[in-house]
Amino acid sequence: MKLAIVLAVVACAGLAVFLAGCGKAPRQTVVSPSDMTKETLMPERKGLVTMKGKPLTLAGNEVKAGDAAPDFVCVANDLSEVKFSSFRGKIVVLSSVPSLDTGVCDRETRRFNEEAAKLGDDVRVLTVSMDLPFAQKRWCAAAGVERVTTLSDYRDASYGRSYGVLIKELRLLARAVFVVDREGKVRYVQLVKELSTEPDYDAVLAAVREIKG
Repeated sequence: MKLAIVLAVVACAGLAVFLAGCGKAPRQTVVSPSDMTKETLMPERKGLVTMKGKPLTLAGNEVKAGDAAPDFVCVANDLSEVKFSSFRGKIVVLSSVPSLDTGVCDRETRRFNEEAAKLGDDVRVLTVSMDLPFAQKRWCAAAGVERVTTLSDYRDASYGRSYGVLIKELRLLARAVFVVDREGKVRYVQLVKELSTEPDYDAVLAAVREIKG
């Protein structure tokens, strides 16, 4: 009799613990402002670029000629991380495009590939887009582009945010060109107003030649 009572008490206690556990509210994760996506906290500039005449919003920090070139991290075609600071000591033509799979971006990157061959080994040409690394690798192989290094900003828009060329409405990159000297200073900036328009190549090349001396 006593054993039955003891077992009943233990069973009731266990049931009580089980029910208490089931009734407990799930632990909630507190999201602090620092945990919010960086893209929602960035400065914005409206109307500087358009797509077929429609004004768009650029998110990120504006970079001007004379500024120190911000560092950023992108993904190479082989999925390795590439820091912009690793190009220090070279003159860099930093070009961003919405997508290599569009006609204008295709022509632009092919043109810079041709020009890169004439600029010498002390000049590196980088093209950054939101295309996946696999797509960039495929495009380069199909286009025969070997002198331009393509980098993907798909992961966290590090370049787009750092240079103020992330299009808020599309999460694509605006068409822009930055020329950075050997010391890491931005010497020339060209933000192309209309996405469907190619950049002024002559102005970019003139800026490079001025640095080369």
